[in-house]
Amino acid sequence: MHITIVGVLVALATGCTVDKPVDIVEAEARIPETISFSLDVRPILSDRCYSCHGPDIEGRVTDLHFDTPGGIQAKLLESSRTHAVRGGNLGGSEIYHRITSDDPEYRMPPPESNLSLSAQEKAIILRWIEQGGEYESHWAFTPPAETSIPEVANQDWPADPIDAFILARLEREGLYPSIETSRVSWLRRVSFDLTGLPPTVDELDTFLNDRSENAFENVVDQLLASESYGERMAIEWLDIARYADSHGYQDDGWRNMWPWRDWVVRAFNANQPYDEFVTDQLAGDLYENPTRDQILATGFNRNHLQSQEGGIVLEEYRSDYVANRTDTFGKAFLGLTVECARCHDHRYDPVSQEEYYGLYSFFNSVNEIGNIPYAGEASPTIILTTEEEDNQLAAIRLLISNLEQEVDPGNVAYNNEFETW
Repeated sequence: MHITIVGVLVALATGCTVDKPVDIVEAEARIPETISFSLDVRPILSDRCYSCHGPDIEGRVTDLHFDTPGGIQAKLLESSRTHAVRGGNLGGSEIYHRITSDDPEYRMPPPESNLSLSAQEKAIILRWIEQGGEYESHWAFTPPAETSIPEVANQDWPADPIDAFILARLEREGLYPSIETSRVSWLRRVSFDLTGLPPTVDELDTFLNDRSENAFENVVDQLLASESYGERMAIEWLDIARYADSHGYQDDGWRNMWPWRDWVVRAFNANQPYDEFVTDQLAGDLYENPTRDQILATGFNRNHLQSQEGGIVLEEYRSDYVANRTDTFGKAFLGLTVECARCHDHRYDPVSQEEYYGLYSFFNSVNEIGNIPYAGEASPTIILTTEEEDNQLAAIRLLISNLEQEVDPGNVAYNNEFETW
């Protein structure tokens, strides 16, 4: 009897061997071989579990929460198992029993939440536990690291390492690569992809007649050197930067933001390093001796909606402008939707309300009020001139300076003439 009890206790403690449901076993063939908590598991937990087990303290129903390593390792008082996740031990992990249970009183997510997990999502979570159940910080805060090239069954298909990643996913989904396309189709695809434009007849003829080993590389080099390349690359950036040439509210008056747009195009065509691309747009005016282009780049922060209506509450709209800059910074540079934390601690991303307003303070120093003039641009602004106009202005300033000296009461020549008089 004693041996039997000890055996049961050992089995409960270790729980190494479990029988997975058939649908989960079948789904395992369609999931990544190596599971990343940040890329594969967290999105599932965030979507299905965070409303009760997420970052929002007020929304939690237990001490168990999946947004921190300590939260995942919290002890369970209502279960015979001590932890939700025991790395390498499915049977000893409460989450395994909960998500595979048929008992509506025990299963997670609970039926009343109207949420459920697919067999593939369950397989991902279980494989993560089997591989150690390691917690990873949010991907937006994790420096990128070199990834090993995945193993693939069809060794003959990949022409370069990137192909191996594509093929690994295709094989996981039970799909096969398409046959190699024609040179005409390839040229159209790469032209649209890099410039947004179809190839010209001359470009097509040149490519079809080029039978050298570098024919494809030559085309790509030519497209990357094209002015249209910067325009194509700028499209996505203009979207995330909420670019517009009008103000957005009621009258939707004209806004001269196209010089900033052109700066973005030039930056891509010049292959500007990303750290400079970011710094110029966020704080180009804070360099010790900023160039006109560096000041122009900060137009990124002024692309938000702006109101010309005279009856608005100025501080309310000014605060909205600052919040918009903060929210856009989160999306563009952190990969986070920080705006939820404007009203409360974020329920799905690791951002507290206190952190949100700390970030907000960086964008709260623009010399502005809540509305803008009907005529002209919202301040602060800069005057943009051409090189020819700069030369003309320099000549005019020199002429003015000379004239000012002539009429200056403190001019030595005037004093001498006065003494003579």
